[in-house]
Amino acid sequence: MLKSCLYRNLVEAGCDEAGRGCLAGPVVAAAVILPGNYRHPVLNDSKKLTARQRAEMKEEIMKTAIAWKVAFVGNQEIDEINILRASIKAMHIAIEGLSKQPQFLLIDGNRFVPYRDIGHRTIIKGDGLYYSIAAASVLAKTFRDECMEKLHEEFPAYGWNRNKGYPTSFHRKAILEHGISPYHRKSFTLFNTQLTIEF
Repeated sequence: MLKSCLYRNLVEAGCDEAGRGCLAGPVVAAAVILPGNYRHPVLNDSKKLTARQRAEMKEEIMKTAIAWKVAFVGNQEIDEINILRASIKAMHIAIEGLSKQPQFLLIDGNRFVPYRDIGHRTIIKGDGLYYSIAAASVLAKTFRDECMEKLHEEFPAYGWNRNKGYPTSFHRKAILEHGISPYHRKSFTLFNTQLTIEF
């Protein structure tokens, strides 16, 4: 059972990102403030939901949230500042873009740089513990997937409509055969065929 909040007397925003482990495309972060008593039987870590459930929850979150924002940091900047800094920068941009300022931040994972003077707590696997982080997980994942599907139309050889830029064997083989695209992360190990994942 997911929890609604950590501190009931504070306006909390949940934050999560998607795409850190990808070989191509942006890293995407989301920040979400939900009503204090929010509950939903389906909402969970985006990785535990089907594509259809994520799409339905995306609309639910956008409609129900007090405030939400999604931010992108592209592959060129990832190469310049590294993926961890890029992920945190995307979170900061998303927090900055919220229409209501949060008083506390719930961050998925174990690494974060404080944003202004707002208190925060990093929570490993927080997207499976708190509704607001789960909501941010869903938005980050769905917005990034849509982005990669659009990039697939420009560079169909890499199968981004299916692998979303992750290092599957198909994606690795396509890089070996076609070389890299303008959206690949040059600072990542692109040609190591041993480092693959399967969906």
